[in-house]
Amino acid sequence: MKIAVPKEIKNHEYRVALTPTGVRELTGRGHHVYVESGAGDGAGFPDSAYQSAGATIEKSVEALWQHAELILKVKEPQPEEVARLTPAHTLFTYLHLAAEKSLTQGLMKSGATCIAYETITDAKGGLPLLAPMSTVAGRMAVQAGAHSLEKAQGGSGVLLPGVPGVAPGSVTVIGGGVVGENAARMALGLGADVTILDKSIARLEVLDDRYQGRIKTVYSTADALDHAVRTADMIVGAVLIPGAAAPKLITRAMLADMKPGSVLVDVAIDQGGCFETSKPTTHAEPTYIVDGIVHYCVANMPGAVARTSTLGLTNATLPFVLALADKGWQKALADDAHFLPGLNVHNGKVTYRAVADAFGLESVDPASMVK
Repeated sequence: MKIAVPKEIKNHEYRVALTPTGVRELTGRGHHVYVESGAGDGAGFPDSAYQSAGATIEKSVEALWQHAELILKVKEPQPEEVARLTPAHTLFTYLHLAAEKSLTQGLMKSGATCIAYETITDAKGGLPLLAPMSTVAGRMAVQAGAHSLEKAQGGSGVLLPGVPGVAPGSVTVIGGGVVGENAARMALGLGADVTILDKSIARLEVLDDRYQGRIKTVYSTADALDHAVRTADMIVGAVLIPGAAAPKLITRAMLADMKPGSVLVDVAIDQGGCFETSKPTTHAEPTYIVDGIVHYCVANMPGAVARTSTLGLTNATLPFVLALADKGWQKALADDAHFLPGLNVHNGKVTYRAVADAFGLESVDPASMVK
């Protein structure tokens, strides 16, 4: 199979969808891998490393896309990339379509087969291709939030761990999944006073046992959110409904109850954000202020630590990439019930219900596409 790895073109996105290690695995199985020149530079993988692993370096973007069968990316395709897609292409990348109507329509119009990392599942009900980046984003959220609390950034001037004689800052994490736990873990490590809100008692029990009560666990209700808004120096939004838009848990009216200079970090921004006042930002301009509250809503947080993120992501994606290359997308998905939910768009039709429901579109059963 002819496999293409384009250079990511989204603002400040330095990750790459395949490492030289992955190239070696694919070429060893007889596949042809074409890597756009410079695609791996941002993550520390020069063209020479790809060539040594057996890839062909392609300088022409048009030629790269034109001759490919399987296209591997990290972020959702940008408008100029969508325009290059054809029905002959299988695209494997993060899509987050429930928050992107125009992208969904563009992919439908292209006729391409589009498989999303973030909706593939595992036997435990987890999201194995989202988990590595959720870990990175959760850990980065507290780093970013701590920096945003500095007075020069518009924050309240609170140092999260405090100092002897001065109480630490308060961090509330909404959602106790992979993002939430990693954010809480980082905040705890910094010495902050940390609370996790979640609606799963079973999950709260796991977290309470794992951290031996050092992290407060609270069942998430409207009252709990109101208390967090009034008392927290930083709130991390780590809510995920797989494949669907995130619920708006903190409204603009609630900002008036927050301490001036407090920080909202919305890790759910890829799925539309879980704060009413959230809007996507970039690493170039990561924050903005609404009603005296600092908002950090970078849509591709892991892109800032491209080396770690690329290695973590490709470790998780490689088995699926090998299956697509060896079997073709239909057989690969037909053979794996957990891979099948990854199919989001095929031949102009939406095949993931949450995406279809977000835009009032008809949803087609993905199983009917792989028979």
